[in-house]
Amino acid sequence: MLALKRKQKTVAAAVGLALLGTTAALHLSRQAETQSVIVQGSDLFAIRAAVEAVGAEVTHELGIINAVGATLAKPQLEALRSQIGISRIVPNASVQTTAKVKGGSPYVHYPAVVDADRLHTEGIYGSGVTVAVLDSGFLFQPETNRGIYDQKRQLTVYNAIKDIKGKALDKYGHGSHVSSIIINSDHTGGENRKYNGIAPNAQVVAIKAFDKQGRGSYASVIRGMDWILNNKDLYAIRVANLSFSAEPRSHYWDDPLNQAAMRLWEAGIVVVASAGNTGPAPMTVGVPGNLPYLITVGAMTDNYTPTDGSDDKLTSFSSAGPTVEGFVKPEVVAPGGHMKALSRKTSKLAKQHPEFHDHDKYFTMSGTSQATAVVSGIAALMLQVNPTLTPEDVKCRIMASARPAVEDNGKLAYSIFQQGAGVVNAYDAVYSSAAGCANNGLNVGLDLAGVEHYGGRANRDENGNYYIMGMNGYLWSDGYLWSDGYLWSDGYLWSDGYLWSDGYLWSDGYLWSDGYLWSDGYLWSDSLSETASVNVWVPQE
Repeated sequence: MLALKRKQKTVAAAVGLALLGTTAALHLSRQAETQSVIVQGSDLFAIRAAVEAVGAEVTHELGIINAVGATLAKPQLEALRSQIGISRIVPNASVQTTAKVKGGSPYVHYPAVVDADRLHTEGIYGSGVTVAVLDSGFLFQPETNRGIYDQKRQLTVYNAIKDIKGKALDKYGHGSHVSSIIINSDHTGGENRKYNGIAPNAQVVAIKAFDKQGRGSYASVIRGMDWILNNKDLYAIRVANLSFSAEPRSHYWDDPLNQAAMRLWEAGIVVVASAGNTGPAPMTVGVPGNLPYLITVGAMTDNYTPTDGSDDKLTSFSSAGPTVEGFVKPEVVAPGGHMKALSRKTSKLAKQHPEFHDHDKYFTMSGTSQATAVVSGIAALMLQVNPTLTPEDVKCRIMASARPAVEDNGKLAYSIFQQGAGVVNAYDAVYSSAAGCANNGLNVGLDLAGVEHYGGRANRDENGNYYIMGMNGYLWSDGYLWSDGYLWSDGYLWSDGYLWSDGYLWSDGYLWSDGYLWSDGYLWSDSLSETASVNVWVPQE
């Protein structure tokens, strides 16, 4: 089944890297037995005939847009998608009057896509958990200054570029957008209000390491991480959101930015990082997403139909693994396409792309940066319910509760190197009891000390195909049946680590296909400017 396509520009903040050109749909829907939809095409008569041909009922004629309303069962919907003359099928969404409700705002949908809204109805909002967002600064406005009970948040900001506390205005716009996805307390109003943040009552500590052009350096970023480590107890920091990426220039353990991120993980902080926006080729995950310890996040899109999971798909830009050391990355994927969140209309991004700002307070961007923020919010929800969870526990439960995209025949719609364990689900992650299923065989302390380094299960055969050792028949191009929770049973996990030895992986050692070989002189430029830029994409999703 081909996913619906829309040619529309979206802004992809390159704080994660991008992958996947496949169009196989994610079968993740939680549909009722029948669904009310709007069917569009070029000819009204032909549309009606097509709907009736699959045995469905036409409920409305909508000639003004060359469409009909119809009620279809899932098999009828699938059959209709393949009919000639049908250009678009969208859910028949509800419409409300425009009477002004105090506190009411448009709903952004992604909390519902990952089932965070179900947790909100149970009083789980990320309360008492602080997320450190290392980015381009912070936007101070009511929806970020105050929590869901209108209480003032205990916000703290630090400027890692200038090494001063209290001045971290986001002139670029990316950090505000990312933070909004995590903590935005804006809502639809009324008794059954829906919140626009994944963890709308969590706290955020904002660390500014990228300037008004979106440029940063290793030095500023690492200083920001250092500040997080030194202040984690003072501000109860449990999660660090790293929505940025740099090109790998060495093995993961030799990269200084990675080493800083490993220190945060060792200190008990859940570190969530972008895969990157430089896909869809394999081995495109950047730093620090190539670290085996962290939770690395790729991006999927709801295809502009947030209430219909059947046409969800991976974004065309999300970066793919494996890493050069053989680890499967990303661990999971999350909503990252056309994400609407708070950002100043006077920010650099909004001025560059005014068509994506509502000229009030919301801006639309796409990227693995945004997907990373979704997962950071989920981690905050988990830690509110169970504050004793370790970073490994959080990673294990997020992965174990993810939902892989599969075809009708049960095979993966996307490679494990593209989607990891699948799309995150906040509700299942919070109530998961999984344990001991992440970072097995890895020891971050020994790794940092240089005593041991690790490799993963991924390898490449003589034909250039990527596969996972111990899973016979799995290739990048095949898909693999995830039957009966195979990857999670008996403590077996595809990201387990082994002691690294030169030549352990790859038929040509760790020599890249383009002849590039890492040697004693690593190619450091001490700059993140390339991946801190923003690209305008025209994705087919």
